[in-house]
Amino acid sequence: MDRHSLAALELGVRPDGRSLLTANWVLAHDGTQPVMLKRGEVVIEHDRVIFAGHGFQGEVARRIDFGAALISPGLIDLDALSDLDTTLLGIDHFPSWKKGRVWPISYVERGPYEMYTPEELAFQKRFAFGQLLLNGITTAAPIASLFYREWGETVAEFDAAAEAAGELGLRVYLSPAYRSGGMVLHGPGDMRPHFDEERGLRGLADAADYIARQAGRHQGLVQGLLAPDRVETSTANLLRATFERARDLDVKVRLHMAQGTMETETLRKLYGTTGPDWLAQEGLLNDRLIAPHATNATDQDLAHYARHGVSVVHCSLVSARSGSSLKSFSRLRDMGINIAMGTDTSPPDMLMNLLVGLIACRMNDGGPERIACRDLFDAATLGGARALGRDDIGRIAAGAKADLAVFRLDDVIMAPSVDPVTTLVVGGSGKMTDAVFVDGRLSMRGGDVAGIDMQAARDRAQAQYDRLVAQYPARTWEHPPVEDIFPPSYPVKESQDA
Repeated sequence: MDRHSLAALELGVRPDGRSLLTANWVLAHDGTQPVMLKRGEVVIEHDRVIFAGHGFQGEVARRIDFGAALISPGLIDLDALSDLDTTLLGIDHFPSWKKGRVWPISYVERGPYEMYTPEELAFQKRFAFGQLLLNGITTAAPIASLFYREWGETVAEFDAAAEAAGELGLRVYLSPAYRSGGMVLHGPGDMRPHFDEERGLRGLADAADYIARQAGRHQGLVQGLLAPDRVETSTANLLRATFERARDLDVKVRLHMAQGTMETETLRKLYGTTGPDWLAQEGLLNDRLIAPHATNATDQDLAHYARHGVSVVHCSLVSARSGSSLKSFSRLRDMGINIAMGTDTSPPDMLMNLLVGLIACRMNDGGPERIACRDLFDAATLGGARALGRDDIGRIAAGAKADLAVFRLDDVIMAPSVDPVTTLVVGGSGKMTDAVFVDGRLSMRGGDVAGIDMQAARDRAQAQYDRLVAQYPARTWEHPPVEDIFPPSYPVKESQDA
């Protein structure tokens, strides 16, 4: 790589003039499909790609050769973790109701409260945005847990999130998550929904006002998305009002649905059917809907999705860690369902998710021939763009936004290399990300992210997380000490030396 030219660019700033980027491989789009260009060239000017091909004849201000690398469309993450991941605490600790994953009734009766300060809420989104950029993600729709919240997300933390996106250089779809209910533990394994519909409607109003005020800021990096939390914590009135506001604002709606047994059991008790079928009966399924995760979707549910143009967000890593999977990626694809990708957990490593998605699909299909690495890569680029209703991201082509990720292909562990996409999906990770451009700005270079010291932020995040974990007894059934809620994998012995 011409390191001098790349080093000469100011991090977080869109350079003047044209930049010609080249590498051993460029994944471009020819107007019909993705094509791999050997020793290809990408020319960006201002916020756009003006050329993708070979032998550019125009004048350029600089040439940057990344060498043994792939210049790829920036990855699109439509379920991007934007807090400090509490699902990590449940990887080896079961059952979830006994490990602080559901509010006990004793806590609710005392009155829910925020476990983080406003400053901590703002910080964790900035830190999460930096992590996304480190992993080659250029467009994100953030997601966070509401377990440790008083109820929903706040406008103030999302005002801070919009500023963080602008300063770090990340394309985001934002508004505070809201809900009209929450699951409450009344006894061992006895989880019941508690509803406060008016509170949910107030949350929707706040989210809609936020979008009207913030959408288009930071040269268009900030856009709006309505995000009711989960299908089992939403009433029909709240969802109906959500889609009405989405139509007025011309934005998408993301709703977590068909993702677990707690949801399935709750909705069957409430409505006698599944989440997707309930929404279909209410006339609320349409192509505005972006729906993580579909791992518990029935045949009827998937038929509803296909008929109404619903996009599914496949979060393969977090699903597989809890023992579930999409059944299957190839089946949904063949039904005509648009599939996008999400990370939804730590690490926010999209390449790791693509590998897990490939493995899970082949296990569910009973063979390898129905899916290829390119199918997952398309979902992380073109599928995400389709879900958002955009044709100017998720691809490298003249006129598209200059959202690019550069992945190294010369790592000594990831060897030997074969086809570059196969190499990255099968043997790569987000750590292969060398540089990221968003809207023509250099947002990440060699592990440095514009607008944040990620190592210092990592230390702060760990201290903040430790304080969060210390508060778990108050929100856990029968309030056991932390060491009983989350025992270590092996007994811990302290040093005898003072």
